[in-house]
Amino acid sequence: ICRSAARRRVASSRSRRRASAGAYGSAARRRLSRFRQSTLLAVAVTGLALMLWGADTGEGQAPADTTPAAETTFVADTPLVDTARDVSAAVGEATSTLRELGRGAYRLAPKIGIAVGLLVAVAFLTRVVRALLRRASRSWQRAQAFSALVSVVLWLLTIGAALAILAGDARALLGSVGLVGLALSWALQAPIESFTGWLLNSFRSYYRVGDRIAVGDVFGDVYSIDLLTTTVWEAGGEHKAVQGAQPTGAIITFPNSEVLRANIINYTRDFPYVWDEITVGIRNESDLQLALEVISEVAESTVGRDMAAPAATYTSLLRDARLPLEISDKPQLYISPTDAWMDVTVRYLVNARQRRKTASVLHLAIAARLAEPPYNNRIKPSYPRMEVAVPGRPFDASDVNGSVT
Repeated sequence: ICRSAARRRVASSRSRRRASAGAYGSAARRRLSRFRQSTLLAVAVTGLALMLWGADTGEGQAPADTTPAAETTFVADTPLVDTARDVSAAVGEATSTLRELGRGAYRLAPKIGIAVGLLVAVAFLTRVVRALLRRASRSWQRAQAFSALVSVVLWLLTIGAALAILAGDARALLGSVGLVGLALSWALQAPIESFTGWLLNSFRSYYRVGDRIAVGDVFGDVYSIDLLTTTVWEAGGEHKAVQGAQPTGAIITFPNSEVLRANIINYTRDFPYVWDEITVGIRNESDLQLALEVISEVAESTVGRDMAAPAATYTSLLRDARLPLEISDKPQLYISPTDAWMDVTVRYLVNARQRRKTASVLHLAIAARLAEPPYNNRIKPSYPRMEVAVPGRPFDASDVNGSVT
């Protein structure tokens, strides 16, 4: 038993020694690998620095040993002499490298000064150009677009000239700038499209601040326009909390690139009035001619007085655009039959932001007039109805007073 226990202790001690030796060996290999990587990195950085600063291979280095090989003596018993020589040579190389770095910086100082001077000059020039364009142009948005475009061109040219001065080779610089520009145009495609949309809107004036517009699913009043986005106070409509074309209180921001993709509907740019319609249902048993006269009279007294001036402006705009359209300065009535009654449509000009209010006032005025005693028995409003036929007995409308609801 004692011998077997001793053997086990010896075997365990040997295995621990092997494990510790293996761990030490692996750690040593890792340290050696890191040392090699650090050495390669240091050599690469040193070579790159020498290439950038244009250090000459024979300038500033320690003088080579010109002693013939036959006259060179090696003293095996004096290692301190060789160590001193190596240290002296390393110090000389380091000093030469630092000297060359200083000379390179001194040679680049005038170029850096010229490049900085160009950038300062173009900054001052862009301010002057922006002020002159704002004074010369009547439209603030157009002046801002012109100044932004001129500023971008001036900055690009100046930065290219400054880099060419620093690099010293304009052809290589042009190739590099072309590749960088291609990469940036691919990476910044969305901002570039939005900036292009802003420029296009500034020059063509598709919409301005204060206009009521519809762009895609966005409908509302323009609140602000910047280089990349447009902000709109939302107005109500279908599938929204507010059904009428009235402000909802929400703010919507969309990219200016929508100008290049979506249809733009402007309700107030050149003419702040739009055509609107309301429909009044009249039963077929009513006196339709009298109904038309009464509704026309009510519409004329309610909205007709405010239509004369907008109709004249609308006619002038169409005449300038060479569109031979006749614009009436009074509300127009149209009749369309349905399954059980007649729809009387009233068409009129109204301010784009007053559509719902004007429609409510007109509906109320027509309903009040039709409820007056002279008309309540001759003009009857419509409502859903159907006729019922009893099997085996012919239908008599007098039995149900003409209709069954």
